[in-house]
Amino acid sequence: MWYIQAVRPMNQLEIVLLYCYSLYFLLWPFTIYHNATMSLDVNAGLCVDKNDLNPNETLKIPDRLLKRDQARLEEVERRKDIKESSSVAEENSGFFLTTFNTERESIEVLLSTCNGANREDASKVLEEATIKTQQLQKFLNDSMVFLTPFNLRQAQAALQALQTSLSEQRDAVLPKKKFAFKSRNVKSKTTVSPSSSVTEIPKADKDRDTVVDTAPIQCAFSSAESQVLIKTAVEIQQRDVLLSHLTNCKVRLLGSPSTLHIKHVRDCEILCGPVSSSVFVDQCSGSTLAFPCQQLRTHNTKDTRIYLHVTSRAIIEDCQGVSFAPFTWTYSNLDADFAVSGLDRNRNNWDQVDDFNWLAAGTPSPNWTVIPENDRKTSWDELLPASA
Repeated sequence: MWYIQAVRPMNQLEIVLLYCYSLYFLLWPFTIYHNATMSLDVNAGLCVDKNDLNPNETLKIPDRLLKRDQARLEEVERRKDIKESSSVAEENSGFFLTTFNTERESIEVLLSTCNGANREDASKVLEEATIKTQQLQKFLNDSMVFLTPFNLRQAQAALQALQTSLSEQRDAVLPKKKFAFKSRNVKSKTTVSPSSSVTEIPKADKDRDTVVDTAPIQCAFSSAESQVLIKTAVEIQQRDVLLSHLTNCKVRLLGSPSTLHIKHVRDCEILCGPVSSSVFVDQCSGSTLAFPCQQLRTHNTKDTRIYLHVTSRAIIEDCQGVSFAPFTWTYSNLDADFAVSGLDRNRNNWDQVDDFNWLAAGTPSPNWTVIPENDRKTSWDELLPASA
């Protein structure tokens, strides 16, 4: 059955929607035409009608809109850079922590194998642990630029604990034997070993008590003032040499020692031939030192010049006013002594110095400097043994 349903009247909302739809369809052709005839030059900040031939009637985009858009783009780039930098730093930090902890554990294992049953083997183990610890310190110094303060403090504390453990192990396995003696009113002659050559520089000596470390030392000069002290290759070749408690002395070591210890030295000139392993300097002031070596460690030293040939890296700690230059001393058998020492004459890191008291990466340590070329000493007094 067909029937016609009565149409209900529209409410107010439906009337408004019908009006909007009608208006949109009426204006839509004009909108398309307008967009087609307009061009927007964003770089120049101009909105130009293509049908307008008069450039004076162009319309400018407000500067504040352009500045705001430029600021937005810069902020996007800045956040992108921060994100990339943060990602790289996290990767570097992860690599550092893994490598640092692995090396630290390997040193701890090495120290655990060290005992006093065999003094020579224990000395080699301690020397290897010392070198590894120094390398670990350098690795930490080079990584400071990207480490967080927390990771840096943790690494420094771990390294300090490792150095303390190494020192305690050395004292336990290689105990130092000490004795004291007194030299009184020596004016014209100083008692030394018969094989030593001693010449006096006129100056009165003072009374003093001296403590000398003799445990690993095979020959030494100790407790001398204003003297010329000379040892030949026969006396020092591949031996441990100690120079201690010297004041205003000139020392010549014409040979290749195994190690050299310089302690409590003031206003001295000490020249030594190639040292096969390490040179240890402690409590030295106002002096000039010259030697080739494999490794140099300097502690508690100030106002001292060092003419150096070193195949690893020099290390200073608790030092002030220390300056370095290349090794320049020479003597007749220097080439032969270099061959005995096994040092590489073509490798000299005299200006590669690590300061354990200065951890600021990228900033030079104020505790050491390079001696200017025009201020370096190139000629030395030729002092010979009395028998020569």
